[in-house]
Amino acid sequence: MPTVFVSTELANLIEPILLRHRARPDRLVQILREVQEVADFISDETAAWLAERLRISYAQVKSTRDFYAFFYRENRGRYRILFSDNITDRMAGNQALFEHMLKRLRLEPGKVSDDGLVSVDYTSCTGMCDQGPAILVNNRTITRMTPRRVDEICDLVRGKVPLSQWPAEFFVVEDNIHRADMLLGTPHEPGKAVHAAIARGRDGMLGEMKLSNLRGRGGAGFTTAVKWDACRNANGDTRYIVCNADEGEPGTFKDRVLLQSYAGRVFEGMAIAAYVVGASQGFLYLRGEYLYLLPQLEAYLAGMRSAGLLGRSIGGVAGFDFDIEIHLGAGAYVCGEETALIESLEGKAGRPRVRPPFPVTSGYMGQPTVVNNVETLSKVTEIAIHGGAWYEAIGTKQSTGTKILSVSGDCERPGLYEYAFGVRIAQVLEDCGAQEAIAVQISGASGVCLSEREFGRRIAFEDVPTAGSFMIFGKQRDMFEVARNFSHFFAHESCGFCTPCRVGTSLLKNIMDKIADGRGTQYEMNELLRLQQVLKPGSHCGLGQTAGNAVADTVQKFRPAYERRLAETDFVPAFDLDAALARARELTGRDDAAAHLGEEA
Repeated sequence: MPTVFVSTELANLIEPILLRHRARPDRLVQILREVQEVADFISDETAAWLAERLRISYAQVKSTRDFYAFFYRENRGRYRILFSDNITDRMAGNQALFEHMLKRLRLEPGKVSDDGLVSVDYTSCTGMCDQGPAILVNNRTITRMTPRRVDEICDLVRGKVPLSQWPAEFFVVEDNIHRADMLLGTPHEPGKAVHAAIARGRDGMLGEMKLSNLRGRGGAGFTTAVKWDACRNANGDTRYIVCNADEGEPGTFKDRVLLQSYAGRVFEGMAIAAYVVGASQGFLYLRGEYLYLLPQLEAYLAGMRSAGLLGRSIGGVAGFDFDIEIHLGAGAYVCGEETALIESLEGKAGRPRVRPPFPVTSGYMGQPTVVNNVETLSKVTEIAIHGGAWYEAIGTKQSTGTKILSVSGDCERPGLYEYAFGVRIAQVLEDCGAQEAIAVQISGASGVCLSEREFGRRIAFEDVPTAGSFMIFGKQRDMFEVARNFSHFFAHESCGFCTPCRVGTSLLKNIMDKIADGRGTQYEMNELLRLQQVLKPGSHCGLGQTAGNAVADTVQKFRPAYERRLAETDFVPAFDLDAALARARELTGRDDAAAHLGEEA
């Protein structure tokens, strides 16, 4: 008999969710997401009831619920509104819109209205940097916010109009492709890439991958064929293919467009990877902010199954059995790290694992697992069709093929731009209409900040590697505030697993705030750089290791933006030793020059 009870009404809403997921503990994140959809929040009582039904500990359910930003333990309102707070949203005026909505709804930030109807708060980058300011309403995306649209939303909320009845134009998300090359500019023929891979054979396709020298497009640039080969040869009963679509890096939105308009390339790339390594199951891990894509992606997968491109004996090949499930994240930037993502897939809090072992030998459920980025898997289809030699001839020697850049910020035409590797920063700036740029942040908050003198550098793994983010800052921008925004982002997104990151990101944010308030000195400037020396080598995963990059770069390249805020440019000790000795002088009756500390001549 159960020892924890929920209302009959709530139980009737949750039971179909448990049935659909077969009450599997490894589906906990998906179960919690769907429970919140019907219940608005997940109370401690609901969490305890779920623990009993799933036959796991309450602590596990609570730990998972409390880890993700989009899960709530208390009522956050029937309408949960979150303003994207990436630096590009700030540049587009999100703060004024935020204050305007609070005033209209008579709310305080993060507080629920007295009638329990609505709450308004900030969230991290929502992947809409080319069409911001953006907001999430119950995890549904609304772009291009204006004062008028804020007023319209406030009226809808006050009228208690269901989200499904809001104007359709609110939810339009555009692709904004301004430069297309071999991936974005080539029509997709369903099934062509899969059949081409089958014609080459498993060994032949792996050989073409090796010849192509395709490197991962997630930023690290690990050679894809090496990863596939290691997984293929690892010991294990089952192999898995995971597509990492959790693009939470500020300023990045290319995966959003690929999944919205080029999903066939992504899914066929997964199928080809499965064919080569012998995997039978695949997962698309879709960031929670892209919930709006779920229905059309599910529909596309159903069409592939009907066409024989997923399921049993794909392409008529006996033993080529492979299918794909979509799992959604719930607001955790760290889940972009592959082992944290796997933890989330298994229904846990998304904390990075200790490595080794690596996922290719011990990944999902302890089995060999390939984790590839959305863009990487899309490129696989090109290699299957045209061959590795053709692909290797494009780009540079160490960076083959093309790269999609998510361009946002101070330019006339934000959106996607695809180039062969080796393109100069200056060329991208010219193409997107950035006339007076003073800086470009490459690869998001964790990347590198380039000043004007570096615009001759090239996008390539051997020069400026990038996961795709390309944020532009004009001469009117304050680079201190840019770095400060990034410091707040990392402090918010740190999972707390390791002390250097948990404490270091918080200290970094606090020091940046202290300087912003005009209370900083040279001591704080020195501390910023010292923290970078602790974070980079001491943090467990890439989040902490790169959290200080933007601050370190802007201190070096835009130092006046910091120094004009300092209370003192010279070092000011925090402790006055001479004053502390005053009592001793009083007791000894000495007040001569020798009894005071003074500067040496």
